[in-house]
Amino acid sequence: MRGLYLITNDDPIQLLLEKLEVALATGQIAILQYRRKKVAKSDQPNEVEQIKALSEKYQTPLVINDDLALAEQFGLGVHLGQSDGEITEAIACLPQGVIIGRTCLNSLELAEKAISEGATYVAFGAVYATSTKPEAGNVGIDVIKQAKQKFVLPICAIGGLTVENSQVVIEAGASLCAVISDILGKSTAEIPARVEAWAQLFA
Repeated sequence: MRGLYLITNDDPIQLLLEKLEVALATGQIAILQYRRKKVAKSDQPNEVEQIKALSEKYQTPLVINDDLALAEQFGLGVHLGQSDGEITEAIACLPQGVIIGRTCLNSLELAEKAISEGATYVAFGAVYATSTKPEAGNVGIDVIKQAKQKFVLPICAIGGLTVENSQVVIEAGASLCAVISDILGKSTAEIPARVEAWAQLFA
């Protein structure tokens, strides 16, 4: 589990599907996460169905952000924030072997707890300031370095990551870099080269 971790944005669904297809077709996306905070709950299953079909076409694991019921409905993995349910509950109701990630902010203690409960990866951030989650703070890369020394599980960095500023994050020990705007903020035509640039960082 290493490489670019792509999280969906709030583009209109057709545009998002076009961009995801182009990104996934590169074969360089390690994990795809469905996160659509501005979409009505009632519309989300239909979107997940379409994105799941794409992720299966390109054999990319798909996880659902913060919604265990939705993940269960589709038999998918889940990424849980600190207040979005328990890992033990996710393990109990999701298919065996799916990805279960946990937001650990900048806390090694939270990561330790998540790992002991059975998380597949632990996520730290925001590494850099980010417009997606301005309240998340800027934790820098020290916590990534410490986590790398302490844990064998994949470590995911998130928050303000771009091709230009992430070499140091990967060198510090991040095996996954979660991004939204650095890929999906680009035009469809620009996406393949951008994904390739990310792949070079992990090479």
